[in-house]
Amino acid sequence: MREKGRSVDTDGFDAAMAAQKAKARAAWSGTGEAADSAIWFDVADVAGPTDFLGYDSLDLEGQIKALVADGAMVQQAGGAVQIVLNQTSFYAESGGQVGDAGILQTETGTAQITDTKKVAGVFIHFATVTSGTIAVGQGAALRVDAGRRAAVQANHSATHLLNEALRETLGDHIAQRGSLNAPDRLRFDFSHTKPLSADELAQVERDVNALIRQNTRVETRIMAPDDARALGAQALFGEKYGDEVRVVSMGRKDGSGKGAAGHTYSLELCGGTHVRQLGEIGAFVALGDAASSAGVRRIEALTGQAALDYLRAQDQRLSDVAAALKAPASDVADRVKALMDERRALANEVAQLRRELAMGGGAQGASPALQVNGIAFHAQVLSGVTGKDLPSLIDQIKTDLGSGVVLLIADTGDKAAIAVGVTADLTTRVSAVDILRAVTPELGGKGGGGRPDMAQGGGASTQNADAAITQAKSILENLK
Repeated sequence: MREKGRSVDTDGFDAAMAAQKAKARAAWSGTGEAADSAIWFDVADVAGPTDFLGYDSLDLEGQIKALVADGAMVQQAGGAVQIVLNQTSFYAESGGQVGDAGILQTETGTAQITDTKKVAGVFIHFATVTSGTIAVGQGAALRVDAGRRAAVQANHSATHLLNEALRETLGDHIAQRGSLNAPDRLRFDFSHTKPLSADELAQVERDVNALIRQNTRVETRIMAPDDARALGAQALFGEKYGDEVRVVSMGRKDGSGKGAAGHTYSLELCGGTHVRQLGEIGAFVALGDAASSAGVRRIEALTGQAALDYLRAQDQRLSDVAAALKAPASDVADRVKALMDERRALANEVAQLRRELAMGGGAQGASPALQVNGIAFHAQVLSGVTGKDLPSLIDQIKTDLGSGVVLLIADTGDKAAIAVGVTADLTTRVSAVDILRAVTPELGGKGGGGRPDMAQGGGASTQNADAAITQAKSILENLK
């Protein structure tokens, strides 16, 4: 540059950088949580960006660059605190993968890290100092919870396989719309307009487990975003990429564990952590498919020991049911179906007996059909029946009458159910809906509806049933 007579405007660069930082602060709007506080821009000025070295090592040494307690930077802390270091092995929540947890230890204190997040290039370690104190400038030994990280990255790697298995089964329109990779489960949202069939879900589950059994090595390459996309790598939904990206490839379509890049099963841009061999995932169990939002489906699944524990629990439930039925586990479905059919038949029989009892000597307020203005009118107050029973009783009485109007009022215990029926030959003169709306207020209700030949409603009680019947008779008496 000097040889060519050129120079760098460092003052101009610093001014432009300061203006950009000020603009970022002004545009920042957090949710009120600690990781969303604008203070992290100030912390970034003091501490600089955090180097993440956790892809290759879970344990390393770092230096405490800043401490934040109660929303303010402090030089020393005990109790609840957020810690910033120059470098870390703790993965910060991103791309659906939850943040790491573990231990930080200095010469003067120990902190339990419960979560890790990232703001403005700064990794925030949410921690509680459990002994002594820690201070800015101290060296710190970092130890990520290895078991938790292993479970999280097994779920994350399984999510990549799941994404491709869904595309293989359902079509290339499948696109990720969100995910969660936690220690105990994974959740994957994807674009699809209808539920998966049982066969489709089973096929996806089989495909993922087949890839796990391949136990091929998970490979990672660093390249420019355009080169990665040209290679066919999928970008994760909602993720922002810089000048370089990590391209993660998993599995082989031919199942051999060998072959050219074109045989790679899953190829995605991803900054998260992953298993080294697919066999480390252990097993994959899809718990089901549900709607997440319009045009988006959601699958939740388990891997590893959580998947095995789930299958064992399911097997125990089946054994318990088989023991209760005194049947082999293989016969449980048929035995349950037979019991349900028997229960349904008995319920129908009981309902029929209840209706017959209500229409017989057990009915109160029963009366033979009256002639009102030349129309047969049957009104009756019943007990021991439900509102659902009334339409069939109405139809039965209408058949017996041949021509007429029926009003049934049922005492259901805590309320009144009302039904009105009109035979087809009379619907041009009187509507069941009009009668219903006239009698319902007498029983402490309002509204109701239906058709001219059948209408239903409800009331508070049958206490004024006589007045309701009188109101119905009045309508018939005034017909022309």
